[in-house]
Amino acid sequence: MGTTTTTQGNAASSKGIVNAKNEPDHLLVLVHGIMASPSDWIYVEAELKKRLGRNFLIYASSCNTYTKTFTGIEGAGKRLADEVKQVVKKTESLKRISFLAHSLGGLFARYAIAVLYTPHRLSSGKPDDPTSSKVENSQTECSSRLGMIAGLEPMNFITLATPHLGVRGRKQLPFLFGVPILEKLAPPLAPIIVGRTGSQLFLTDGKPEKPPLLLRMASDCEDGKFISALGTFRISTDEKTLKEIDNQLNNAFMVSDAYEQAD
Repeated sequence: MGTTTTTQGNAASSKGIVNAKNEPDHLLVLVHGIMASPSDWIYVEAELKKRLGRNFLIYASSCNTYTKTFTGIEGAGKRLADEVKQVVKKTESLKRISFLAHSLGGLFARYAIAVLYTPHRLSSGKPDDPTSSKVENSQTECSSRLGMIAGLEPMNFITLATPHLGVRGRKQLPFLFGVPILEKLAPPLAPIIVGRTGSQLFLTDGKPEKPPLLLRMASDCEDGKFISALGTFRISTDEKTLKEIDNQLNNAFMVSDAYEQAD
């Protein structure tokens, strides 16, 4: 799998059972896709444990299983952020964090890191903030970085087959076989089948005064610091790529509208 660190040994389990003499300092969060569960990561998790070693706490997220993935990207992202906070709170040895997400899980993870993002200069310092002490302790170690995620140093952010541009447009969904009538029917039917998530993936959740969520997630906005959060990771989609996504989303949105009007 894509990662920059390999250490031999026994990895910590996703339940947080660790060797007291060699506690993990790097949290790797695995995020599954639509209508899935942590069990989808069983094989990958086993391989990662063999390769990464005991310095890693490999945690397969379980807060957005099955139909919970239909409730919208923002809701799932916030649940994931809360789940990560709890893991960080329970494992005091953690210093770094990475994400590996599949399909729709990549969008959940992108939203979550915006929720978990803290610029260095804005450490809350509140006693009841589980991440505040980690931000303070890591301040000198990461002074050159752009911020923290859940109070930890961001390392790797990797998504696999994630629809960052949504699925609206010609031949975006293989099971529609590129048939024009099916592609025309899919956007209005998607919210009925897969709820709010469906409208967001087909970019039909926008309003005259507010663009679709995926378009807003291609920049820093009132919904969250999506670019800033992603920019804190050493290995991730960089800002230039996100700007390209922003442009492509705008183009796809206009082309799709023209295509539907032509039909």
